[in-house]
Amino acid sequence: NQGLATLAFFGVGVNLVLFLTRVLGQNNAEAANNVSKWTGTVYIFSLVGAFLSDSYWGRYKTCAIFQVIFVIGLVSLSLSSYLFLIRPRGCGNQEMPCGSHSGLEITLFYLSIYLVALGNGGYQPNIATFGADQFDEDDPKEGHSKVAFFSYFYLALNLGSLFSNTILGYFEDEGMWALGFWASAGSALAALVLFLAGTTRYRHFKPSGNPLSRFSQVLVAAIRKCSVDMPPDADDLYDIDGNDSSMNGNRKILHTDEFKFLDRAAYISTRDVEEQKKRTHSMWRLCPVTQVEEVKCVLRLLPIWLCTIIYSVVFTQMASLFVEQGAAMKTTVSNFRIPPASMSSFDILSVALFIFLYRRVLDPLVARIKKKGSRGLTELQRMGIGLVIAIMAMVSAGIVECYRLKHADKDCMHCEGSSSLSIFWQVPQYAFIGASEVFMYVGQLEFFNAQTPDGLKSFGSALCMTSISLGNYVSSLLVTMVMKISTEDHMPGWIPGNLNKGHLDWFYFLLAGLTTIDLIVYIACARWYKSIKLEGKTAENIDDQVSFKL
Repeated sequence: NQGLATLAFFGVGVNLVLFLTRVLGQNNAEAANNVSKWTGTVYIFSLVGAFLSDSYWGRYKTCAIFQVIFVIGLVSLSLSSYLFLIRPRGCGNQEMPCGSHSGLEITLFYLSIYLVALGNGGYQPNIATFGADQFDEDDPKEGHSKVAFFSYFYLALNLGSLFSNTILGYFEDEGMWALGFWASAGSALAALVLFLAGTTRYRHFKPSGNPLSRFSQVLVAAIRKCSVDMPPDADDLYDIDGNDSSMNGNRKILHTDEFKFLDRAAYISTRDVEEQKKRTHSMWRLCPVTQVEEVKCVLRLLPIWLCTIIYSVVFTQMASLFVEQGAAMKTTVSNFRIPPASMSSFDILSVALFIFLYRRVLDPLVARIKKKGSRGLTELQRMGIGLVIAIMAMVSAGIVECYRLKHADKDCMHCEGSSSLSIFWQVPQYAFIGASEVFMYVGQLEFFNAQTPDGLKSFGSALCMTSISLGNYVSSLLVTMVMKISTEDHMPGWIPGNLNKGHLDWFYFLLAGLTTIDLIVYIACARWYKSIKLEGKTAENIDDQVSFKL
């Protein structure tokens, strides 16, 4: 399902900027701006989907509804393109631009692509969580399968992206837009049918209600009791039985010592005792320990999540500066021209290779070296390794750029292919990015799924998506700042239009330095982090799951 849905989404997204320029006649800046808005909207809708899933609809219903919206958006896009936008027939390739369009036709196009954004954004954070729901992590065999699931899930995502980036991307680049969009719609429909076919076999978890109100109740209750003297023993705090109907089948979270101020929300005052006797007590005055611990869990996750944003800045260079760098290198082999964007195929091949190596070689080896019965690398350790490999990717890209500049014609007018250095020297940096994804993004998916409370699992997956989104924004801000500073005194800057007159290598080394600082901060946060404590799990099992120490 994920592989087919990713194929469908990137079948639209990968060449959307070309569609806007060639078919709708927008200039490069306007088209790039519209694509950025559209991509950002996808990630915003991921938070909407996660909220509806965790609060009201549940993961199955949310996945089904947003996938239907996704299919409707793609069918609408295919129809509007074929009937109204691609005129005259065969336009939209490099040679033949399309004619003008009415306001209604443009409106229908934007309605279609934003339906695609809504459908994919709302569905994306829930499908990984729903897949993980099918495994009982307390069962040793199923718990191991759950860990493997996230790796293969990410592999399916990349294989779907590979097909859309190559096959569909080629058809669309040649002007066969309607064919590419219809293929995406068919793939999304097949994904939906496949998802619905398993309906009778799925495991389901009930939604837990609005998390915003639960969080607000804890904060308000704690502030109301800010002046009370707290008991030294956590046993004196208000708690409910794990089988209580208000738990909605969610597991009970045990008390932890961090953020002690919030414990005041669970302190039982004299007024609370009287209200309990009358059965009139308010959750805005007294919250159970599990509800307080939900807030603590999210607060503990935030430093780790913030450390992943710099990694996402590195990751986004693959779709921007790596491509621009490749375009300025020798892209021909005999008479065949290699599209610079297609070098991302080496990233996907690297992801597939390193998922296999990690699952079959590295993880069993580490588990054998560690104590008997323990797992291999924990999620936090793998995310740290991902940051180390990301530093290597930026250093590699910087070194390649140094050599590209040595072989470049600095006085060229049209600088595509102006360096005699082959584009295949970019393979190591793409391979490093792919390897880092296996450790960072797969580890991140597992970590946030395991460390969020049962009622916030989809929110955990949405955190991964918002990390990528913020990485895009931070990257854009960083490029703007670097260009503003480096273009003073009438200098061309580090990343000018003609890269042969700039210093893209310095920008790559800057990212390597920032990622190194981020790694140091991450190690400190990871060592400080304390795992969620669920009822029935031993402290040894918890430590083995998330400890950063080897």
